[in-house]
Order: sequence, then structure tokens, then C-alpha cells
Amino acid sequence: MKKIIISALIIYTVVLASCSSTKITSNWREPDKQVAVDKLNKVLVLALFKDETSSRKAEDQMAGYLNGKGIVAYNYLDHNFDTKNEDDLREKIKLDGFDGAVTMRLVDVDKEKIYTPGNTSLYPFYFRNFSGYYYRSWSYYSNPGYYSTTKTYTVETNVYSIKEDKIIWTGLTETTNPDGVKKLTEEVAKVVYKRMVKEGFISGQ
Repeated sequence: MKKIIISALIIYTVVLASCSSTKITSNWREPDKQVAVDKLNKVLVLALFKDETSSRKAEDQMAGYLNGKGIVAYNYLDHNFDTKNEDDLREKIKLDGFDGAVTMRLVDVDKEKIYTPGNTSLYPFYFRNFSGYYYRSWSYYSNPGYYSTTKTYTVETNVYSIKEDKIIWTGLTETTNPDGVKKLTEEVAKVVYKRMVKEGFISGQ
């Protein structure tokens, strides 16, 4: 079986997140393709987020779960590397012995303003007025409503076979209000991994 790569996925079998806010909205795999995890040798990991710091954090995290097989792009594609020459890039990655590559890209951040209504309760209020009679009324006590902003992050994860020079898996995920880049990549990788296992895309795990 040809040596090909899986996504940020294997990586996260050890992730034990309690409740994920991430869901896969769409995905595609090459028909009948299966990845032999135990035969992987070298994987290039590339993350594309809004800033370099976030991208590096995501790459470090993904590579860390690849058990020494992951190579972060920010070190590999350094200033001595001609990233503008596609042919040279393709040949160098092959010559350097990469089985495949995993990319994770932030596609969109959708912000939605949500109004949460306040709580209103009723309680009886008794009082004696000046003329000496009792009057019963009901007064309202309210906690005011408030607005909050929900952020939904759309992330694209791709898996490439370097030896075959083609994409073999791709998927879009949506994550609501993640607690930082680490949590975002954890959740994305977890749901992607589960989908790949369910589809029979990976083996040897």
C-alpha cells in the first residue's frame, strides 16, 4: 500500500474533549482510498490562520501529535526556500522523503449578535395609603436582557498524497466560540479523525 498521509486527525486520538462545539459541514475523500497509519514516515504540516503566531501554534500542535513524523512548515519552508516556484517546491518535497501533507486553513469567521431576554418575575406588594384603605397591586421586577456575540470559525482541512501528487481527503468544519487556537485545532482534528475512522479512510491505528 502506498504511503500517504492523514490529516490532523491521527494526531488526536489522545484528545479527550468532553463536549465539542465543532461539526463537519461537508467532506470528500478519494473513493476506496485508505491510509496505512503505521507506514507513515514524514508529514509536512501547514496551518494558515490570520496571523503568523496563530499559524505557528497550530502547526506545532498538529506536529506534536504525529509522534515525530510531523514537520512544521514554518521551519521547512524558510527564507532559503523558493516557495514561488511550484515545480521546485513539488520536487524538493518529494526528494526530502515526505509521504504527504496536512493543511489546516481558516476560511471564515462569522460573527452573530444574539439578544438574550431578561427574566421578569411578579410579586405582590401590599401597602396602606393615606385614606386608610388597603390596595393590592402587582409590581414587576426585571433583570435586563443583554447582547452577546457568537463567533463561528470555518476551517478547511486537506490531506495530500505527495507521492501521488494529489488531494485525497478534504473537509470543512464549523467551530463555535473556541477558547483559543489550541482548542480550535483540537476540536477540528478530533471530529475529522472520527469521520475518517467511520469512513474507513484510515487503518493501522
